[in-house]
Amino acid sequence: MKISIEEISKELEEEILIRCHGVNDEIYEIINKLETDTLTVLGYQNDGVHRIRLKDIYYFEAVDGKVFIYCKDSVYEVKQKLYEIEELCKGKSCFRASKSTILNIAKISSIYPSISGRFEAVLDNGERAVVSRQYVPVLKNMLGL
Repeated sequence: MKISIEEISKELEEEILIRCHGVNDEIYEIINKLETDTLTVLGYQNDGVHRIRLKDIYYFEAVDGKVFIYCKDSVYEVKQKLYEIEELCKGKSCFRASKSTILNIAKISSIYPSISGRFEAVLDNGERAVVSRQYVPVLKNMLGL
C-alpha cells in the first residue's frame, strides 16, 4: 500500500482520499479510525467545559437522570441524553452495552461470559462493565465472533 501526503494552502479544505480496488473490512477500519479520532464530545467538570475525543472515552453512563463520561483518570458530565450519545457514536467504536451504559469497544481488554447470558467486559483501566444479554450479539458482531 502506498501512502502519499500533499501539503495545501490554508484556503483549501483538507480532505483524505482513499484509492482502493474494493472496499473491504480494512478500509472500513481505517475510515472508522479517522472518524473516531476527530469526533469530540463536550464534557463539563468544575465549572469548566472540556473537549474530549471519543478515543479517550472508556464509557458513558446514565445515573439519576444525568449522563457521565468516564475517561482514564477523570469523570465529566454531558448535557446530551444517552440515546443522543448513542446516535452520535453510531458506526464508531462505541456500542450500547446496557440500558444505562455505552462502552467504547477500543477500551475493552477482555470479555468473560457471566450469569444469565450476560458478558462482563474488563476495560484497559481495570474497571468492569456488564454487557446485558440483549446487547451481547452486538458486542460479538463488533468483535467478529
